[in-house]
Amino acid sequence: MKPRIIAIANQKGGVGKTTTAINLATALAAVGEPVLLVDLDPQGNASTGLGFDTARRRDGTYAVLTRGRPLLETAMPTLIPGLQIITADLELAAAEIELASHTEREFRLHKALDAMDSQAGFILIDCPPSMGLLTLNALVAADAILIPLQCEFFALEGISALVGSIERTRQNLNPRLTIQGIVLTMFDRRNNLSEQVAMDVRSYFGAKVYDTAIPRNVRVSEAPSFGKPVLLYDFKSPGAQAYVRLAAEFLARERACP
Repeated sequence: MKPRIIAIANQKGGVGKTTTAINLATALAAVGEPVLLVDLDPQGNASTGLGFDTARRRDGTYAVLTRGRPLLETAMPTLIPGLQIITADLELAAAEIELASHTEREFRLHKALDAMDSQAGFILIDCPPSMGLLTLNALVAADAILIPLQCEFFALEGISALVGSIERTRQNLNPRLTIQGIVLTMFDRRNNLSEQVAMDVRSYFGAKVYDTAIPRNVRVSEAPSFGKPVLLYDFKSPGAQAYVRLAAEFLARERACP
């Protein structure tokens, strides 16, 4: 059976996208769901956050997209059993320019994933914070998109543009693409703005919004500097426990899919 491919994307930066990718992947692997995490962000933060500094990285997503390197040849095991990663190469920032002249440039990642014989149940793609060719490759390859959304004033304004991009991709390039869900991040119950944004998002998107919200938590912010997901860095912290609940809710949604 083919893995379920989920793009984790938001064209706005600083929304907890990579943090969600790392910790959701970790939580899924921890309950026995094999996961492949594809770092498609030139910043390489997902790679760093799982302990792969630049010295430890080898051919990764850049080689896959520009040279046709088979995905599984570039996959690397992580500290978490059942979780592999394809790291972001230092050259990945140049990929958008190099791919611009290629035919079917939007389908490079889709073809690589389609040709892969993986035992993973889920493939999570951490996208860059922009709607460029790299993110478009992820949306064309994905079955669904998971959107982390920071609880701040401009949240709904940013997500409306993203939803428009998703709809255009569905109409022109990938008719199976759906919104898997929206995850509220950096939620602060002491802040009236967080509560108001959460209410607005839930009233607009309804059941698409996860019940679980990821709180502002210093342990979540600290964990990447140690090259660990927060679930390994401080499992009992509120942030780690929120990602455990998110993974459970994620799996319940996926199992309910026809």
